Amino acid sequence: MSPAALSGLAVAVCGVLGTALWAVEAGGAPATLPGPIPAEVVAVVDGDTLTVRAIIWLGQSVETNVRLDGVDAPEMRAHCPREKALAESAREAVRGLVGAGLVHLLDVQPDKYGGRVRARIHVAGGGDLTEALLRTGLVRPYHGERRRSWCEEADPS
Repeated sequence: MSPAALSGLAVAVCGVLGTALWAVEAGGAPATLPGPIPAEVVAVVDGDTLTVRAIIWLGQSVETNVRLDGVDAPEMRAHCPREKALAESAREAVRGLVGAGLVHLLDVQPDKYGGRVRARIHVAGGGDLTEALLRTGLVRPYHGERRRSWCEEADPS
């Protein structure tokens, strides 16, 4: 294929993709579902991920993993014993905060990893799970930047 033909093909592909993205924003599937979407907590994966069964329609539900928006928690598949201990504490804190397991999802959006969504979660009584976890000190604020290691000792200052 000649360079001119390749260039024309690239422009055409970009045009099609741009039109598709415009269509989604203009009237297709929304980029964010504002909620509230009632959900039952099926499992607490770790300090920032839950498996929920979301009620999407009368008698209809979908089970999915939800990444809690705005926080980074230590990973259960830890890189050191300190991170593993912190991860277990964070997971137990989430279990305690979700209580009976009925929550509401807000501002639901696609996550950067397929197979899950990202959302704010309100627990029974209206409390924001992100804010509650940040108050425990077991998670860190997170807004997409490079994550810091949980294996480093806590800063004494």
